[in-house]
Amino acid sequence: MLMLIEQQNAAGGVLGCQLEAVVVDPASDWPLFAEKARELLSVHDVDVIFGNWTSVSRKSVLPVIEELNGLLFYPVQYEGEESSKNVFYTGAAPNQQAIPAVNYFLEELGVEKFALLGTDYVYPRTTNNILEQYLKDNGIAADDIFVNYTPFGHSDWATIVADVVALGEDGKQVGVISTINGDANIGFYKELAAAGISVDDIPVVAFSVGEEELSGLDTTNLVGHLAAWNYFQSAESDANTDFIAAWKAFAGDERVTNDPMEAHYIGFNMWVNAAADAGSTDVDAVRAAMYGQEFPNLTGGTAVMLPNHHLAKPVLIGEITADGQFDIVSQTSEVPGDAWTDFLPASSILKSDWKELGCGMYNTQTATCVQLTSNY
Repeated sequence: MLMLIEQQNAAGGVLGCQLEAVVVDPASDWPLFAEKARELLSVHDVDVIFGNWTSVSRKSVLPVIEELNGLLFYPVQYEGEESSKNVFYTGAAPNQQAIPAVNYFLEELGVEKFALLGTDYVYPRTTNNILEQYLKDNGIAADDIFVNYTPFGHSDWATIVADVVALGEDGKQVGVISTINGDANIGFYKELAAAGISVDDIPVVAFSVGEEELSGLDTTNLVGHLAAWNYFQSAESDANTDFIAAWKAFAGDERVTNDPMEAHYIGFNMWVNAAADAGSTDVDAVRAAMYGQEFPNLTGGTAVMLPNHHLAKPVLIGEITADGQFDIVSQTSEVPGDAWTDFLPASSILKSDWKELGCGMYNTQTATCVQLTSNY
């Protein structure tokens, strides 16, 4: 964000004004995110917030920005099942990451049994609820789905890996769908290797492992395993070449790019253009100007902001390489992000449309707008 702001100021700023970055650090303390959001909006009077990394931190911030009518751009893959008029979700919804990854396992790798392993918080639990139903809808028996949650920073993976291995004792192909977050990933992959499990035996596709997480690590135990994102540094496009060069010049040759950076790159430039179109940085004016905004993504296509506050984005699946990068093995055209999944009955009847309906939770059966409270 500091790089993007510096570039924009060099180009003349926004509406003739220079942008000022106000940086706060909630220190991974979830309640502190709400306090810092209130500080940004009430004390610093910021026009827009770019940030949050986990869904639990976003949900901590949500009531504050709705109360104070702030504007948040959230750049990380998330579980969906949410639509706030005060948030633009520029990371992947489940249908832009999790569902395509499962389809790749089913169609390309012939996976017949699934281990859904996640860190114990809202993103993995909600995503796995969706995936579990999706797998059952696609003919996978309940007994062929193993679900397990571990705390942040979990390190003892022996029993869980043994359970995953046991899932394939009947000879059926097992695959792991990983919503494990943070440092716990390292111990998990090491335990797989220690158990003599190769990627050919049990492939893993991760939703929270990207270039930054792999940077500086020994990737010996990870090579060949997969990740699903909407962007990889290895994507070939002129825009990506320029972006990588600018980032390394700004932050150092050893630094890498990753998917949430592209999400903020898109979101920030859309905000700049929406403010210019609105002739104002007022939240309500910018929000109205955001719908239909288009901006080139870094993989060669065009991102579009939809009335449900999600982007249309391509889905990429990559294999981890020895240098901590990804060999892209699958890429779709732009997929529109869904605020509400089609695969849970209570959600499948809901629609988010802030442009025409002015509602993030419109019940298509009753033709009524369900009002969400801020008690997240």
